[in-house]
Amino acid sequence: MAKPPAQSPHREPGRGMEHHIDAHLGKRVCHRRRMLQWTQQRLGSAVGVRFQQIQKYESGVNKISAARLWAIANALGVPVTYFFEGLDEHG
Repeated sequence: MAKPPAQSPHREPGRGMEHHIDAHLGKRVCHRRRMLQWTQQRLGSAVGVRFQQIQKYESGVNKISAARLWAIANALGVPVTYFFEGLDEHG
């Protein structure tokens, strides 16, 4: 019996569009944080996570939960919808 193709260790199966959205949200978090001249440490402290977690959010490696996105939006002084601006529905 043939083996199925190996999956990339850095990508979950079926995460194409989902990963695109995670990456977009992360870029928007990073953009807003830099606009305010905040460090990842400062944002992490404001929302109760370590700066390494902020790095993972910004790079799109880790998903941002709805509750965490809400906290980040409040800390950065923007509505949650800010992070979705410019997101193309069709990828």
